[in-house]
Amino acid sequence: MKRRIFCQTLAGTGCLLGTGGGETVRRLLAFQDVANLSHVEARYYRKLPDREIECLLCPRLCRLGDKERGYCGVRQNDGGTYYTLVYGKACSANVDPIEKKPFFHFLPGSDAFSIATAGCNVNCKFCQNWQISQVRPEQIPHHDLPPEDVALAAQKYRCASIAYTYTEPIVFFEYMYDSSLAGRRRGIKNCVVTGGHIRPEPLRNLLQVVDAVKIDLKAFRQDFYTDFVRGELQPVLDAIREVHESKVWLEIVYLVIPTLNDSVKDIESMCRWLRREIGPDVPLHFSRFVPMYLMKNLPPTPLSTLEALRAVAIREGLHYVYIGNVPGHKGENTECPRCGKTVIERFGLQLKSLHLEKGRCRFCGLPIPGIWA
Repeated sequence: MKRRIFCQTLAGTGCLLGTGGGETVRRLLAFQDVANLSHVEARYYRKLPDREIECLLCPRLCRLGDKERGYCGVRQNDGGTYYTLVYGKACSANVDPIEKKPFFHFLPGSDAFSIATAGCNVNCKFCQNWQISQVRPEQIPHHDLPPEDVALAAQKYRCASIAYTYTEPIVFFEYMYDSSLAGRRRGIKNCVVTGGHIRPEPLRNLLQVVDAVKIDLKAFRQDFYTDFVRGELQPVLDAIREVHESKVWLEIVYLVIPTLNDSVKDIESMCRWLRREIGPDVPLHFSRFVPMYLMKNLPPTPLSTLEALRAVAIREGLHYVYIGNVPGHKGENTECPRCGKTVIERFGLQLKSLHLEKGRCRFCGLPIPGIWA
């Protein structure tokens, strides 16, 4: 059951947390004045003449004059120095099951302390969190939650990991990076839920401090990224390869949108690319689309489409292919590629049974890739 953290009152400088009857987690923090933004120097940019800067964080390479903000809306040039406005300014903080992210091969059955700030470096017309991703930070309430308090909160709620999620964590890179370090000092793992629209250098540095990355591969065609994402496909493919080569755990989600990115031919091409570039063992989730934001004219994804695309992926040799947003479907379960037995049974976000022994199938002994402890 999802437990949402409600902000109430600020008590001291620590992260003071409590629970109410096991149903609602309540955070002792107050919403801050929306104008109370951070002024922390960004880490990936270069200075140009006449107080201009060029952002080097994502493929957009925004070039900005004094007082201008990047496309993400949360990074600003101030007198020739580039600043992040959302460092420690969480607009959402929740305790979620790790399966919600979704991670299926990363600490199953555990909770993740999940945070986000405002902002995003793309504009998906189907965004489910558009109320916080497609706004500037002064347009929504936030609370002061510095990195050490993030780690304290995760520890207090017995979360096995901190998840950077909901919006696009790349735009709050500095906050995510420092929170990951704080979490590691307390023995807490870190996972990133991202669209993968990032440049190689910051990604490589991030991979030094996190344990798992889920990348949303939104289509396998540039025209879809151009028309519906306002981004680039190639940097996302490069990021998928980079994460896999780093040995940080990787999972991929593909949101199936009827008539727009559900072509069997495209899925065949994508699955062949995935098998060739990162192998057959990286989990692939086909998630059901639900109409929202700027794309309410299409119906939810038919179950038959999800099942057909899953069959394509399995036929192309991928071992762990899931169906998402369809609670109770057998495509939520993890099956052993060798003996075919169910080693992890799920119902929606709930873990029903786990048949692994030290990361191996309990029935035939085959190692099942993932981070299990």
